[in-house]
Amino acid sequence: MTSTNFYELPSSQPLSDAYAKQTDDRLNALFHSGHPADDEHWRARSSRLDGMKELRASAADIAKALRAYNERFGMTPETAAHIEAIGQGAQVVVGGQQAGLWTGPILVIHKAVTVLAAAKHASKVLSRPVVPVFWIAGEDHDWDEANHVTAATEQGLRKLAVARPEGPRTSVSRTLVAPEAWEAAVVELEGALAGSEFKEPLLGKLRAISESAETLTDSFAHLMAWLFGDQGLVLVDADDAALRAVEAPMFRRMLADNDALETAYAAAGEALSSLGYRTQASAVPGCANLFLFRPEDSASGLANDRVLLYKRDGGFTDKKGESFWSADELLALAESSPGRFSNNVLTRPIMQDYLFPVLAAVLGAGEIAYWAQIGGAFRHFGMEMPILAPRMSFTLVEGTTAKHMMKYDLTFDDVVLRFDERKQQWLTAQDRFDIAGRFGAAKREFESLYAPLVELAGEVQAGLAALGATNMNKILEQIDFLQNRTQDAFRKSHEASIRHWDRIGSAIWPGGKPQERVLNMTAYYNRYGTDWLAKLLALPYAPGGEHRIVYL
Repeated sequence: MTSTNFYELPSSQPLSDAYAKQTDDRLNALFHSGHPADDEHWRARSSRLDGMKELRASAADIAKALRAYNERFGMTPETAAHIEAIGQGAQVVVGGQQAGLWTGPILVIHKAVTVLAAAKHASKVLSRPVVPVFWIAGEDHDWDEANHVTAATEQGLRKLAVARPEGPRTSVSRTLVAPEAWEAAVVELEGALAGSEFKEPLLGKLRAISESAETLTDSFAHLMAWLFGDQGLVLVDADDAALRAVEAPMFRRMLADNDALETAYAAAGEALSSLGYRTQASAVPGCANLFLFRPEDSASGLANDRVLLYKRDGGFTDKKGESFWSADELLALAESSPGRFSNNVLTRPIMQDYLFPVLAAVLGAGEIAYWAQIGGAFRHFGMEMPILAPRMSFTLVEGTTAKHMMKYDLTFDDVVLRFDERKQQWLTAQDRFDIAGRFGAAKREFESLYAPLVELAGEVQAGLAALGATNMNKILEQIDFLQNRTQDAFRKSHEASIRHWDRIGSAIWPGGKPQERVLNMTAYYNRYGTDWLAKLLALPYAPGGEHRIVYL
C-alpha cells in the first residue's frame, strides 16, 4: 500500500484557494455549477447537461474526429469504448495542458491522473458512464514553454530542449521537428539518466515515437496514450483539423457576438476586483480573444503566423495593424476554413463546452483564477460553466530521499520553507573547529592592533595613512583567503553529506520550486517503470485538489 500524507503547498492564488477550500461563499455567483466535493452538484450539473444537447455540436461528429485522432497513437480497446460512449452522448470530465517535450513537467501527469479519478468518481455518483478526456492545447504557439524538460543529474539540474525550427510563429501542432532534433534530444536525455533496468526500454520507446512524430504534439500524444491508454483516456488536440471543422458554428457565433463577449469578460473582471481578487487573464479592450492563422499567400510574408485579433473600424486587425479583415470576411472564413481560427484562454472553455457535455473541468490554480472571468460569457451563449475540479498534486519521495531526510532530521516543511537555512545550520554544527568564529576573532584582533600603527604612520607623514590602510586591507584579504581555503577543505571533508543535502533539495524542491513544476516523468520511469504511476492512479479522488506527499 502506498504511504501518503497531505501537505498544503505555499500558494500565490488566493481566489483558487478560496474556491478549492470553499471559504468564500461570494464566489458562488462566479462558479455557478457548484463544487466537486458535493455529490448533489454532480447530479445537478449532469441533469442540466441532459437538457442542453441542442446547444452542442453533434456527438457523432465529435466521436468520428476523436476516433481518427486516437487511432494515430495506438488507440486501446478501453479508449475506443470511451469514444463510442461519447458518440452515444456520454458526459465527460476534461482537463488539459500544452503539449510539452516528453509530457513536460510532471504536473501534466498529475492532471491526467485527476481527470481519470474525477471521471471515475462522477461515474460512481451518477451511476452512468463518464468519460475522461485530455485536451492537448496544441493550438498554443509558445514554443519556449513547451520545448524543454529539466532533468536531475549527479551534477545538478539540467535543461534539455528541442530547438525551435525556422519558420512562422505558428502553433506547436503545426511546427515540424526534424528527425535529427529528436535524436539529439534523446541522446542528451540518455546522458542525463542514471543506469537502470528501465533506461534502455524508455529510450527505445522515445526513439520509436520520434520516428513517427512530426511535432511536439504528436510526441506528447504518443506518450500520453502509452501511459494512460489502459485507463481509457481519450486524447483530443485543440488544433486537430477534423475537430476544427466541427467548431465552425461556434467560431461564427464568437465573431458575431464579440462585443457582447468583451462586455461579459470586463464585467467579470470588475466583479472580481470588487471582491478583492485580481484578474488572472487580461481582458484587453478591443481584443477579440480569438487567433487567426495568416493565409499561405499572406502579403506580410508571415504565412501561417498565429496572430491575435483586435477589433477596429467594424472589422478585425492584428496587434501591429499589418492586416485588416472585414467582419463579413472573417464570418465567411469561419464557415469555409475554420482551421484558420483558434481560441485563447478566455474563449477555449466555451469551445470546449460546445464540443463536449462537460461535467467538470480539471484545472490548476491559475486556470481556476481565469475561469472566474468566464461565467458571463457562458451565460451569453445559454451555457453554464461546468464544475471546476482542482487538479490533485503530488510530491514523490523516493526511499533514499526519505532516508536522508531522517538522517538529517528534516521535515517536509524544512525542505520547502527553510532548506538553505537548515543546511547551513547543519554545516555549522559539524564545525568543531569554529572556523568562522576563530578567523573572525583573529581579524578583529589584527585590526585592533594594526589600526593604531596606521594612525601613527599618518602622524609621522600624512601620505603614509593611505598606504597603511591599503596594507591593512591586503593583510585582511589574505586572512579571508586562508579562511575560504580552510572552509573549502572542511566542506570537502563532508562532501558525501553535502551531496545528500543537495539531492534532497533537487528531489523535493528543485530550484526553489515544487517538484511537479520542474521535474519530468522520465526521471521516475527510469527508476521505477510504471510502478510510480500505478501508485498515483490507485489513490482516492481528492475533490479539493489537496496536495499529497507520496512515498515510493
